[in-house]
Amino acid sequence: MLSKGIGTMAARSLSIVHVPAFKPKWVFSPLSFCSSESKPRKLVLYSKPGCCLCDGLKEKLHAAFSLSGPDPLHDVVLQVRDITSNPEWEKAYQYEIPVLAKVLSDGSEEILPRLSPRLGVELVHKKIAAAFKQ
Repeated sequence: MLSKGIGTMAARSLSIVHVPAFKPKWVFSPLSFCSSESKPRKLVLYSKPGCCLCDGLKEKLHAAFSLSGPDPLHDVVLQVRDITSNPEWEKAYQYEIPVLAKVLSDGSEEILPRLSPRLGVELVHKKIAAAFKQ
């Protein structure tokens, strides 16, 4: 009878050992408030080396992404594109940079209104959040 009890206990402890295989269902991440099916929001910044306005906007965007508030932008992915690496981009934006575009769900881009270099980080945050609501 004792051996039967030990066998039952061994079987039970073996089943406990297998529990970690189910653990991934309970993994939490800092962005767990977001739906797992939602795609990250994306912005494209058309820029070129040596562009002070572009560098300033890039810094303000990164700062705006880290702000918390009613409309967090922590999930926004910023892609910086060097217009000198693509003749089409250079022709389209050589006199306009920095140019900021929102990537739409179908992969196309919507050029956003120019952000003044004088805007503070909080205002940049508000304008980007509003652009994603549209």
